Amino acid sequence: MKKFGFIFLMVMMAMLAACSSEGASKKDEEGALKVDKGLLNVEVTLPASFFEGEDIDSVIAEAKKDGVSKVTKNEDGSLTYKMPKSKHKEMMKDLEKNAEETMEEMKNGKDYPSIKEVSHNKAFSKFTLEVDKETYENGFDGFAAMGLGITGMYYQVFNGASPDEYKVTISVKDAATQKVFDEVVYPDDLEGEEEAK
Repeated sequence: MKKFGFIFLMVMMAMLAACSSEGASKKDEEGALKVDKGLLNVEVTLPASFFEGEDIDSVIAEAKKDGVSKVTKNEDGSLTYKMPKSKHKEMMKDLEKNAEETMEEMKNGKDYPSIKEVSHNKAFSKFTLEVDKETYENGFDGFAAMGLGITGMYYQVFNGASPDEYKVTISVKDAATQKVFDEVVYPDDLEGEEEAK
């Protein structure tokens, strides 16, 4: 789970730099994301696991630089970000735009030669990758699924999904036969990878 937390934090900070901050879910016993959408502000609590190995003061300074009004250090090591509701709305639009651009790059860029098409549902909880099966299976294009998984989880969580609700399913379909030959579910598969190590 440490690997997932680090990756998730990196994506989060990149998104903050591109837009602003937050909105997401309820806090579970392990300290998952918590979002409180008030009348004027949105509060997001990020668990301590997101900041393992990070300099907290630098994280706070970066968040404020990126538009977070207030950052509170909590006793359990989590941080609560507070920002105007307008910033949260702006961030969700930017997240959607960023996700669309990522998918365009996947199918039109040079990094994932097997990918022919990428589609998704409105909630970014289901993605379909149409690929050249042989190229996909003999290369490293499977990393695209991880990218989509993190993108989808991030979008859902900051849009109010609770920790036990957000899931992203990526179906990999052979472009020639239109048959699904692989399926990945996040965060389940990320957690499974960590446990296997």
